[in-house]
Formats: sequence, C-alpha cells, structure tokens
Amino acid sequence: MSNGINIRNKRASFEYHILEKFTAGIQLLGTEIKSIREGKADINDAFCAFLGPGLHVRNMQIAEYSHGSFYNHEAKRDRALLLNKKELAKLKTKIEEKGFTIIPLRIFTSERGFAKLEIGLAQGKKLYDKRETLKDRDAKIEMDRAMKK
Repeated sequence: MSNGINIRNKRASFEYHILEKFTAGIQLLGTEIKSIREGKADINDAFCAFLGPGLHVRNMQIAEYSHGSFYNHEAKRDRALLLNKKELAKLKTKIEEKGFTIIPLRIFTSERGFAKLEIGLAQGKKLYDKRETLKDRDAKIEMDRAMKK
C-alpha cells in the first residue's frame, strides 16, 4: 500500500465465515479513484454478483469527488471487478452452491497506485456463531486489560 489507503468492511468477519480471499482490480472512472485516494468509500453494505459474464461489486458507495465538475460519477453504481478466468470460474461454481456469497473485505491501493478490492468467498454465520464471536472478542479484551495492569 503506497499511500496507506485501507478501507475495511468491519462487519464482514462478524456476519460471515470467510473461506477464501481473492484480490481483484476495480474498473473505475477518474473521479472515483480520486475520491478513493481521499478515503471516501464505503463497502459495509456492498456485495458481489455475476452480471453477464463478469463479476461486479454492487452497493459500494464512493462519494462524489469534491473538485469534480459535471464529469463526476454516480455514488452507488455497479463496478466491474477484474479477475482472471480461472478465479471467475471457481467463484461462479461456488456461488451456485447454496449458502455461499462473495463480499468485499477491503479496498486498498497497490504499489503502482491502482485501486484493488479484496473479496472473500463467504458463508453466513448462524446466530450462535455470532454470539461465539462476541464472546471471543470480549475475552480477548479482558485478557489485554489484565496484561496492562
């Protein structure tokens, strides 16, 4: 990460079991990448879906660029993800199984300055799994507090 852009989906690990991670490029407009570099993107409600032959991220909000004129972009449009054919085929077969989904985990910029999206093949957690996650988190916080004393 060249300039420290790292926008995370904090709800993802709480709501889903992440089985596998992929790094995908995002097809963006000029004002979108400028807005991402300012840190004005939100992926908490976003998800990925196959629209036609390619994978797209939906519901990802990138705020309008502050210095953009009439060239500014739509905040919540569908954006194409750039993956190789093998990865797309693997994801497509997994998605057709019951209970699997693809969710964005974080947006970051590569060394060359390109915006990348880390996506995860995920399976939804049940309520008791979420309770277990909360219990583990609380136990970790208590242990950290005890270590500081």
